[in-house]
Amino acid sequence: MTSAETAVAANIRPGRPAAPQMVRLAVRELRSGFSGFHVFIACVALGVMVITAVGALTDSLRRSFEQQGELLLGGDVVLSRAHRPADPTERTWISTQGHVAEMATMRTIVRRTDGQDQFLVELKGVDAAYPLVGAVQMQGGADFSDAVHKNGGAVVAPILLERLGLKVGDSLSLGTITLPITGVVEDEPDSITDNLTYGPRVFVSLETLQRTGLVQLGSLVRWRYALKLTDGRASDERLARFRAQLASGLPETGFTVRDRRDPSPRVTRSLDRLRQFLTLLGLTALLVGGVGVANAVAAFIDRRRKVIATFKSLGATSGMIFGVFLTQVLLIAAIGVVIGLVLGYLVPVIANALYGDALPIRAAVTISPWSIISAAAYGFLVALVFTLWPLGRAELVRAGVLFRDEVAPEPVRPRPRVIALTAATIAALVLFVVVSSEVKWIAISFCLGLVAVFALFAGLGALVTAAARRVPRSRFPEVALAIGNLGAPGGLTRSIVLSLGAGLSLLVAVALTDVSMVRELTTRLPETSPTYFVLDIRKDQAADFRQLVDRVAPGSEVRDAPMLRGRIVELGGRPVDQIKPPPEAEWVLTGDRGLTYSEDVPEGSRVVAGEWWPADYDGEPLVSFEAELAGHLGIGLGDTVTVNVLGRNITARIASLREVKWESLAINFVMVFSPNALRAAPHNLLATITLPRDASLSEDAALARSISNTFPSVTPIRVKDALDAFSDLFEKVMTAVRVAGSITLIAGALVLAGALATAQRRRIKQAVILKTLGAIRRRILVSHFVEYAVLAAVTAGVAAVLGTVSAWIVATRVMEIEFTFSSTAVASALALALILVMGFGGLGTWQVLRAPAVPYLRTD
Repeated sequence: MTSAETAVAANIRPGRPAAPQMVRLAVRELRSGFSGFHVFIACVALGVMVITAVGALTDSLRRSFEQQGELLLGGDVVLSRAHRPADPTERTWISTQGHVAEMATMRTIVRRTDGQDQFLVELKGVDAAYPLVGAVQMQGGADFSDAVHKNGGAVVAPILLERLGLKVGDSLSLGTITLPITGVVEDEPDSITDNLTYGPRVFVSLETLQRTGLVQLGSLVRWRYALKLTDGRASDERLARFRAQLASGLPETGFTVRDRRDPSPRVTRSLDRLRQFLTLLGLTALLVGGVGVANAVAAFIDRRRKVIATFKSLGATSGMIFGVFLTQVLLIAAIGVVIGLVLGYLVPVIANALYGDALPIRAAVTISPWSIISAAAYGFLVALVFTLWPLGRAELVRAGVLFRDEVAPEPVRPRPRVIALTAATIAALVLFVVVSSEVKWIAISFCLGLVAVFALFAGLGALVTAAARRVPRSRFPEVALAIGNLGAPGGLTRSIVLSLGAGLSLLVAVALTDVSMVRELTTRLPETSPTYFVLDIRKDQAADFRQLVDRVAPGSEVRDAPMLRGRIVELGGRPVDQIKPPPEAEWVLTGDRGLTYSEDVPEGSRVVAGEWWPADYDGEPLVSFEAELAGHLGIGLGDTVTVNVLGRNITARIASLREVKWESLAINFVMVFSPNALRAAPHNLLATITLPRDASLSEDAALARSISNTFPSVTPIRVKDALDAFSDLFEKVMTAVRVAGSITLIAGALVLAGALATAQRRRIKQAVILKTLGAIRRRILVSHFVEYAVLAAVTAGVAAVLGTVSAWIVATRVMEIEFTFSSTAVASALALALILVMGFGGLGTWQVLRAPAVPYLRTD
């Protein structure tokens, strides 16, 4: 008897309780090591690791925002509103809730007092209570309050001094007044809560801001009120109660409310999108790992045929056989889960060390009990889903059939209780995926997609097997052997097609989703960032303006677009004074808006609904509206928009909705009209100037001075600094996305290769037999290569199409970004996986062919 059979005989005792015997037999079997289970452990560990890492990253960022949100926001709550400060009644109500700091932010131009240069800045007026939380860091340790309030000056960012050639103590012109520069700011605590800034920061007191004359009726000023609630640290319940009190105490005031739990929706949206991507990577890794688990268990059962036969010969029941091997599987799965949890927890630690500077805050590494429980549950449930069926089949096969199963497999369906248990486990996994997902329809769609993938490739495997049996025998022995293996009874064609097809489909989907994510981030900025926006160019000045730019800054690129000012008076046939928009869209209906017309879709825009008008259109006036704002305002395709331009009302019908990437700083407007609607109206031009990449700062400044001196009514606004800052941030995010996608592709390909190498065990035995019968190594390797090449060719094409469709769904429906197809990404994912699959398979076969055949023949 073999050692395994001796162990069985020594431990089966009729009449003893079944459960202890199952555990004892399972543990005794595992004393010989984990041979054959390395792929199993790797598959489970990989999936659990990714899920744990996603949970840990999410928990860490949420905890960091919870801990630092008050500092980042500047208080427990911030109320903000455009154009209009709080009136006395509103201010009194706000003051009763706690300590208040008032701020006003706007964009404006500061000038040297000699008129030699000017610069666009982000002006921030603050009261004496600012900041409620944290402190403004000043260069040289100066006191912020003294510099702004006591001395009545301006505190500026260092880059402004460099650009204008000024120093502390010099004066600058702001609006209608001149004031001294009294300090240099190094850091402001609540900068993350501001939207995209188009220039360096300049701090003044609110009193100084009023003296500048910049705050006029209709000026684009954002008023903010930071509030520190009086009853200690504000709990979630207190914050919710404050919102309810605001709704009743100050109804319909138009304030946007933000609290410390979500200090920056802009950052939160970016993190949520990255979290969605990482979660899909985790589910992908779990599925690929599940395929590997199934192959590993099948190979394990195949190697234990004599042990199962011995069990039956000594009187073991089918239930005991099932229980022993299920216990072993669960113990092995537990090892994989523990390894995955440990590695998953280390991912945010390493990511924080390597990429922490890419985030606006340093994440506090932590993980919640729920993240650990969910990752472990995923690991055990996936392992059970892929192991219950082969275990249930093994317990029913007769001992005599077990010894000849390889030649004449007997189709055996597990007992009803095993089928029910399998169905219950699948239902539990689906339910767990849906319940734990924040977006239920995504989870449901993912589960339905898995069913479709498995059904498709199971059918494809059966089709390949049937087709191989009908192919005439080739005169080349290697090809004949390969085709024979494809159509052989009990062959591996079905399992390999299922494993390879599902794995390749998911890897292609991950690769294309990664490309779409990177493309989305990349297109947020134009390929060539503009250096200046130039406002109020008269049409009769356009030619002279271009000539000036060509003369002063040769090689620069100038783009322009017509620009008018108009006020919306009706939407969908309703006067705007009867429309109550949400706070985030109120600004569109307040004051004049920039308008333009164009024959083509503007750069940085994408039509998401409706159609663009054809060239030379001359029908009813049409307009294209920004899609997100249209949703907030409750208008859509076919509705009318009436704008008042120079005292004349113009009504146009909405022909299309556009997604606008405002971060690109390309020329864009909320409303773009068909040319026939506005071409006849008097208007100026808005232009962008893009200097050559090698242009120096002196050439940059010379151009701005020449424009201001030659065209006094024209305003050049430098935006290159903001674009450079965003480019740096996006580059870090893109690096993180590329790293995440690459790791998943490599890990998934390795697991898939290992899983198929495990499934190839029968091919190895066949190779040993052929070698014993006199076949040379080259012929055996070529036959294996041909077999895998045929399967790869069949599955790769289907997987490429299926993976592309899946990536399109994920990009457009889940992440709501534009899908980008890349043949290079598809080819790279397929090539990586196939090279590893064939490499592992060939290496395993080669090692066997180099070794003596007797040990391999004796093991079976």
